[in-house]
Amino acid sequence: MSRAFLFFSILICIAGQGISQVENDSLLTKNPADSLKTDLKQKGIVVEEVTFVQKEINPLAPSKAAFYSAIFPGLGQIYNKRYWKAPIVWGAIGVGVYNYSINNTDYNRFRDAFKRRRAGFTDDEFFDINNDNTGPDVSDTALQDAQENLQRNRDLWLVITIGFYALNIIDANVDAHLKQYNVSEKLAYSFKPYMDLNEVTGDPNFGMALVFKF
Repeated sequence: MSRAFLFFSILICIAGQGISQVENDSLLTKNPADSLKTDLKQKGIVVEEVTFVQKEINPLAPSKAAFYSAIFPGLGQIYNKRYWKAPIVWGAIGVGVYNYSINNTDYNRFRDAFKRRRAGFTDDEFFDINNDNTGPDVSDTALQDAQENLQRNRDLWLVITIGFYALNIIDANVDAHLKQYNVSEKLAYSFKPYMDLNEVTGDPNFGMALVFKF
């Protein structure tokens, strides 16, 4: 009789420990957010779930945009659908080309006149501007200084124009990269409700959490 009683006592203890372990495991594996949603639904509060749809990334878009801008300035901006940038690109490069052309034309004029003066001719356009036959109206030194200044200005505008052209390509490439940046919900922040259990009393604790995803 004592052996049977002892055997049944051991079985009852093992069963009790198993039930307790199952309850503890269920509490540990239970999702606090799901519990909160269930409680809210039972109270008649509608809980909406947001589904994120990840956009498709085109890895060739930046290189295409840069290639188009290299072929024709502003075309990469149009490819990126930044239409308002195209007139800015055209205007910037247009100003550079215009000033380079003006300075180059004037430089050639003064250089040709200076070369003819050095060769002994007096028929250049700057020799007798007033048609008064009183000698050169623009001296040889003035012609030399003018062509040197125009050459510096021409070279400067050439560098500026090349800089505008390079910036046009860089802008198209970077803009195409930024358009595809942070298109996944993995890079985001959100507010989420949470619930945990008080270790002492076992009562649920509710709150809000600011979650950053990387």
